[in-house]
Amino acid sequence: MLKIAIIGTGWFADKHADLLAARDDVQVVAFLGTSIHKAEKLAQRYAGSQAFDDIEQLLDTCKPDAVYINVPPMAHGPIEEAILARNLPFLVEKPIGLDLQTVDRIQQLVESKQIITSVGYHIRYTDAVQTARKLLETRTVGMAVGGWMGQMPGVPWWRKQGGSGGQFVEQTTHIVDLVRYLVGEVEEVYAAYAQRHMHTSHEGVEVADVGAVTLKLANGAIASLTNTCILPFGHRSGLELFTDQGVLEIEQGRYLKHHESSRITEYKDNANPYERETDAFLYAIKTGDRSRILTDYTDAAVTLRITLAALASSHSGLPIKVGAR
Repeated sequence: MLKIAIIGTGWFADKHADLLAARDDVQVVAFLGTSIHKAEKLAQRYAGSQAFDDIEQLLDTCKPDAVYINVPPMAHGPIEEAILARNLPFLVEKPIGLDLQTVDRIQQLVESKQIITSVGYHIRYTDAVQTARKLLETRTVGMAVGGWMGQMPGVPWWRKQGGSGGQFVEQTTHIVDLVRYLVGEVEEVYAAYAQRHMHTSHEGVEVADVGAVTLKLANGAIASLTNTCILPFGHRSGLELFTDQGVLEIEQGRYLKHHESSRITEYKDNANPYERETDAFLYAIKTGDRSRILTDYTDAAVTLRITLAALASSHSGLPIKVGAR
């Protein structure tokens, strides 16, 4: 039985802990919180789990086989380095950081040690995206249009530029990832962001609440992505792909619609993508076969470079080339 430690005590920590607790091949053995109280509150729900507020103490005491990392964007770095010092596999939620120097250092360690990693771009695991990927084998994408339209999350760190990196870095990264996964790699980014309302109605808001980003892809396709957190409710997030044979419309968490000249075919999202993500990660740990993992740390670092390039473009007003590490 695999022993799993969970870093973080928020929504994602709870989500992953529930999925793991439902399995008979793993045991959640520990939680790490920013305070021992937070960790204890979550640990008491899972039999045999211990609570910690120090990563080194957790790893040395519980000796887990793998770690799930669920922390805000600004908190990455020391946690991953402590885990890598013990050569442990880890699954980390997106985005994997805000500082490219730190991410590059972690990536180099992951690659040199050949550590199994997975990053929580769970939308790749949906029926909709896998069906779209199959259909695109015989189609040419000219353009992708998508975005993330909704409300501002209530957690204080999200409203700080140095906490979340802003909506495009923290949320719309999922849509950028889909562009990469379904259409191709990005070579240039141009972005325009603005603060229109949220900074006047909520205290401490530093991030933009509207944004528009153009992505130029290496294969010649283009993508137009928009986002807002100005709404009082969640509206929609997804991606439309305009191809030589029609339109593939992906609504995140709901469906894929295939628009052709004479018909519309709808494919529902039935399977739980988080379960598939977990299955792939645990299978890789048990067997060494990483082929079921759809996003690893190295791949996720590419998406982060794109979203941070968009932020830089919004400041400079100029297109930004997306460079390799």
